[in-house]
Amino acid sequence: MSRGGRAKAKADPWRAEMRKGFGLVAAHPLFGFFRLYLEEAGADELSHHTWAVIDDDGDVRVNPGRRAPAEEWAWVSAHLVLHLGFGHADPRNCAPKDVDGDRPDPAYHAACCLAVDRFLVTLKLGRSPVPQPAEWPEEDEVTLSERWRRTGIPERFRPAGEPDFRIGGVETAENHDFPFTFACGVSGAAGAALDRAGQPRTPVEGHVKGPWDTALRWFVSSYPLLGALAAGMKIVSDAELARGRQIAVAAVSAEAGEIYVNPLATLGEEEWRFVLAHEMLHAALRHGERAGMRDAYLWNVACDYVINGWLVEMGVGVMPEGLLFDQSLSGLSAEAVYDRIATDLRRLRKLGTLRGRGLGDLLDRPPGDRGCHVDLDEYYRNALCTGLAYHESAGRGFLPGGLVQEIRALDQPPLPWDARLAQWFDERFQPEEKRRSYARASRRQASSPGIPRPGWLRPEEVVRRPTFGVVLDTSGSMDVKLLGKALGAIASYAAARDVPRARVVFCDAAAYDAGYLPVEDIAGKVRVRGRGGTMLQPGIRLLENADDFPPDGPILVITDGACDVLRVRRDHAFLVPPGAALPFRPRGPVFAMK
Repeated sequence: MSRGGRAKAKADPWRAEMRKGFGLVAAHPLFGFFRLYLEEAGADELSHHTWAVIDDDGDVRVNPGRRAPAEEWAWVSAHLVLHLGFGHADPRNCAPKDVDGDRPDPAYHAACCLAVDRFLVTLKLGRSPVPQPAEWPEEDEVTLSERWRRTGIPERFRPAGEPDFRIGGVETAENHDFPFTFACGVSGAAGAALDRAGQPRTPVEGHVKGPWDTALRWFVSSYPLLGALAAGMKIVSDAELARGRQIAVAAVSAEAGEIYVNPLATLGEEEWRFVLAHEMLHAALRHGERAGMRDAYLWNVACDYVINGWLVEMGVGVMPEGLLFDQSLSGLSAEAVYDRIATDLRRLRKLGTLRGRGLGDLLDRPPGDRGCHVDLDEYYRNALCTGLAYHESAGRGFLPGGLVQEIRALDQPPLPWDARLAQWFDERFQPEEKRRSYARASRRQASSPGIPRPGWLRPEEVVRRPTFGVVLDTSGSMDVKLLGKALGAIASYAAARDVPRARVVFCDAAAYDAGYLPVEDIAGKVRVRGRGGTMLQPGIRLLENADDFPPDGPILVITDGACDVLRVRRDHAFLVPPGAALPFRPRGPVFAMK
């Protein structure tokens, strides 16, 4: 240990070698479509002779007791992935006698390991940690396992340690089609080999005609809601592009107006209708732009749940197996679904979109980064709104209320923040009603003093006047111009509703009670302080516990979001700069100043 403090922790070399080995496999074209999730097994979870174990959904538990160079870890990683790619963990490929709980029978496990190692020897990826035989049996896994059950497993083919893969359920196998993923990798590896050899590629290069083109034409001719969208979208079906962007079935770029499909995906025309409608709704509803500060992949998953629910309700095509669908989320918006599912991040990272497991099918930028010279918001808005009008006028069938609501919302520009703030004041403060009375003559009729006219009568009894609280972030990170704009809007709206004074609390590193101030003087009393670490909760607590502040008085919090987590127990709202994010989920409305 150094004299100045703790010694810097050294990196564990075995972990570096292990991750390097798994990285070599991930970079290989054959395995580029697979996504593995690594974690260390417990001290006594795996036997000493067991290198690693892979689950039926791609989770790998690595034995921390094994030490080896990266080349041997690459062999182990490829061995595990090929178990999934060959379908060894799929219960539909196993006979009942091949399975012992979630573990393969010893004979079946040995036959599967032989098939994998036989393939790896020809692949020449990594180095086997154990000697490999010079000759291999020619039989497949099923035939070998049957023979070895009768005659016993030869010692040279008996794997050391416990089984290195687990057999899951049918539902998991349907959600993760690893043999199809492996087929995509084989195609990509073949293409890469041709590129290295300098040979022209003949099979699936460029746009390949297929059932997706027929499905797109069906929307133009027979489904008005999405017909205008389909007419403006372009399908790109290129196996090499799909491999490079790790697209298992389809993805979309709203910026380019293109849907990228994998021509190796084995779907029927009805399923392609569902897939294309899914991607077109992603683009038209601007899901990529609406993510905001949310996690991009989880937002994509939430949007998938909503879109798939709509398409199933509308009966557009047939939903392919393995897509995200939950009847209990029916009727919820994408924002509401995101809030509900974001509590289980580990499970959701394993779910798959049309692009693949752990990947979103909303592409940030189109391949090639093409420029865009049209107003995308206006284009997609017009296409959807025109399609909705045709669909309803022609009586072409049922549409979910949530989808119709989102399309109509696209056609209505959002209210500016100051108009929404004015509505907030209108809902809470009603101007005092004035009335005229002949008990007091009007003094503005000097030209005709003989004609009695009523004057304005104000109540003589004491009436409690409405008020509200303002908790103001005065730290140095606040934008002074935006702050002045917000305070000016508050003053004008409050004065228009006969609110004479407001209770003001300034907060930076501590709370400063300014008492009741005339609303028109609030802006003149503000002093922005250059301290950091804004603490607003003491200001909230001061107002909530103040004896001279009414219990039904609302609170308006003005901050840039660089504050503590707030808990407000009464009616409240937030004013924040554009693009700012609060470090908690707000319960009251949030007005973004612009």
